[in-house]
Amino acid sequence: MIITDTHTHLYSEAFEEDRDEMIQRALEAGVGRFFVPAIDSSYTEGMLKLEKDYPEHVFLMAGLHPTHVKEDYKDELKHVEEMLSRHKFYAVGEIGMDLYWDKSYMESQQDAFRHQIRLAKNHKLPIVIHCREAFDEVFDILEEEKGEDLFGIFHCFTGNREQADRAISYNMKLGIGGVVTFKNGRIDRFLDQVDIHNIVLETDAPYLAPVPYRGKRNESSYIINVLQKLSDIYGLVPEEIAEVTTRNAGDVFGT
Repeated sequence: MIITDTHTHLYSEAFEEDRDEMIQRALEAGVGRFFVPAIDSSYTEGMLKLEKDYPEHVFLMAGLHPTHVKEDYKDELKHVEEMLSRHKFYAVGEIGMDLYWDKSYMESQQDAFRHQIRLAKNHKLPIVIHCREAFDEVFDILEEEKGEDLFGIFHCFTGNREQADRAISYNMKLGIGGVVTFKNGRIDRFLDQVDIHNIVLETDAPYLAPVPYRGKRNESSYIINVLQKLSDIYGLVPEEIAEVTTRNAGDVFGT
């Protein structure tokens, strides 16, 4: 059984003390592939080192995270362009909009999101979307950019059934992680109505640890708890969930 974690920040400072041990725990749990999203240029060196250390298991993305869109965002976008031109990446992400903490950079976030979608199209890559308190704004831009060359993953999907259907209509898979195990997560109420071929697994480690680890540091091995929850929701054995979601991830990332 090969499990794919489509979204894990393995380079995070939260893993500074035990990164290799944490990755080994995940490998032993059956997680064979880790897709690693970018945040900004300060993490590029750490990401490249991970890929060098675990070449058969780590797959990198390039991108500028919406919460890191600040005054210098155009310089950061140039860095993304440069990296895409000289290194192999499997997606442009995580990109999108986040209006939870700060709305003062909303227009810059919109500009960065559009720009990176077009970069992804130019490089024939999927996008991985971060969306927090910004479904309408994200959907507006996806509507502008929709087409056969727009596809990817709606990371950490926390919307309702209508928003799930709309995301899928833009050729997006839904990234399902620890939130599906939360009592107040809500997505477990309708997820069985979403075709499993539109689902991929993720942890977003070190964030959003699933029950029974909620509130603690998340890590990729905890994807087993997400897998078990989806097994309950869909009425399928964990091995089948792992097989289908890994295949779905391969369809997105071209692996």
